[in-house]
Amino acid sequence: MTHTIASREDWLEARRALLAAEKAHTRERDALAEQRRALPWVRVEKPYAFDGPDGRETLSELFAGRRQLAVYHFMYGANWEAGCPSCSYWADNLNGIDAHLAHRDTTLVLASTAPLATLEAYKKRMGWDLKWVSSGVSDFNADFGVTFTPEQLDSGDFSYNYRAGGFGGLEAPGLSTFVKDDDETVYHSYSTYGRGLDHFNGAYQLLDLTAKGRDEGGLSYAMAWLKRRDEYAD
Repeated sequence: MTHTIASREDWLEARRALLAAEKAHTRERDALAEQRRALPWVRVEKPYAFDGPDGRETLSELFAGRRQLAVYHFMYGANWEAGCPSCSYWADNLNGIDAHLAHRDTTLVLASTAPLATLEAYKKRMGWDLKWVSSGVSDFNADFGVTFTPEQLDSGDFSYNYRAGGFGGLEAPGLSTFVKDDDETVYHSYSTYGRGLDHFNGAYQLLDLTAKGRDEGGLSYAMAWLKRRDEYAD
């Protein structure tokens, strides 16, 4: 690996210039967050149901007494032998933050179309303690753009990340947020997909600070290196 080598003084000058760009980016990010929060809400009309460790629950019940709910759409199809490696990577980064979110009036759950028993077994294998529910008993995944039928894929008559097509499998990742009004009405406030999920992966954010970065440029596809964390050889 070759790179420009500089004196400490020259490095500090370059670092201060980069800091100015980073601060501008932070201000832009804060402004974007304001725009995100200003999005209109959409009333959730369907009576979505989920199978979870507490039995059959509605979307409203998943809030667990809080005003906000975040649902990570974890790719795990009904007949899959294991959860998606990429979603498992994200869940590794999400596990443990639910206690902090609860103190900001927010509940976090994972949702997948696989049966609850399958999800519980994989959760135990991975050592996670996040709440995970099966959404396969309702249209939740389809309505929020993360589960597709073979017919949709064949015809191209579907959209992912707010554009036609854009994903090549029956299951896709995403994250959706919901909010309850004073009268207990549930609203959809936001969803993000694809690269919009990068913010929730602390490992990637750390790698972005290193000299080699994510180091994915020479691979057949960006995440070809990734394995479930109990599958690495060392």
